[in-house]
Amino acid sequence: MDLSTTQRSTTYPLPDISTITNITSTSATNSTSGSSLPDLVDKIAANDITSRGNYVYSVVAVLGLLAGWFLLYSFIQTYRAHRRLAWLNWLLWAFCGLQLLLLLLSLHIVAHRPHYLRTTGLSCAALSFTINTASLCGLWMLVLMAYVLTFDPPSDALLRKPVVCAALLILTSVVMSLLLAALRGPSEHLQEEADCFMDPAHAGVLYAAARLCIVFLIPYIFQVVLLISGCVRQWKSKGRFLSGSEEGPVFLTVTGILFFSQLFYSVALVRGAQLHRDTKLNYQEQAFLSVAEFVLFSGSSISLLLVLLVHRPCRDSLHGVIGQLRDCCQRSGRTQPNRNIIAPQIEITDTLQDIES
Repeated sequence: MDLSTTQRSTTYPLPDISTITNITSTSATNSTSGSSLPDLVDKIAANDITSRGNYVYSVVAVLGLLAGWFLLYSFIQTYRAHRRLAWLNWLLWAFCGLQLLLLLLSLHIVAHRPHYLRTTGLSCAALSFTINTASLCGLWMLVLMAYVLTFDPPSDALLRKPVVCAALLILTSVVMSLLLAALRGPSEHLQEEADCFMDPAHAGVLYAAARLCIVFLIPYIFQVVLLISGCVRQWKSKGRFLSGSEEGPVFLTVTGILFFSQLFYSVALVRGAQLHRDTKLNYQEQAFLSVAEFVLFSGSSISLLLVLLVHRPCRDSLHGVIGQLRDCCQRSGRTQPNRNIIAPQIEITDTLQDIES
């Protein structure tokens, strides 16, 4: 065998330089995509948690909306029947209206999660201000109910006027919400579109702590003080406190539900702000803040449902509507398909002989 032939048969062609470049770039791309794969998995898992929470909250919100509209219908029917409402019923009516407003404002969560509403910074700040104002009005409404239940009738003549009470509640809530809006920001780029966070974690620990104090601690400190003073007052007079009225159990139930929902959300917001200050929030922490928002608005929905079930006049109105619907269904089921059949009529006449006999 010829030596030159053997060398020619074992010689391999050298690869092109462009081929080497393509292989190198492909391997670099694969390594980059491999490094971002855990982030993609975490994002999918976080979105799954947020979506599941959104499904649950959607059901709760629908039930709360139905209960809220029925409560307003019940109060209107009561007012039309008696032409007046008791002072506590007025407060309960206003409270239910505020919780219904909060549920309507929370519908943007149902529509966009696991993503966020895209809007300008000014619009997002206005939405956050409106939600905080409505929430504060509802909490101060509970404080006023505690005052009326403690001092029945109220010792101050001004607090017996609904217009004065409404003005005080709205003014106090607006001032506190303006303070929170100043701490929240943004102070610039108001017309630029971005993801809208109701209470952003990047607003800082100061904002989260201020919201904890203003929206949660201050109203509930007033409630606790009034409840303790009412218990002492009724204990000295050997009377019944809260259980002696129809609104007492409703007040305790509603304020307990809102206490736990506001506490959970406020603590989660403070925790998220601290994590954002130290390190950037990961997808799991963002999903946890979304679930905390669901819990916050679920408190309003559950409160409306409990008012409907615990408050006796509203419960009786619900039973009456259910009874009317049941009777209507039974009446329609008993109706004959052919209604043109003439029933036979038998006429009996007595003759003169029959009468004489």
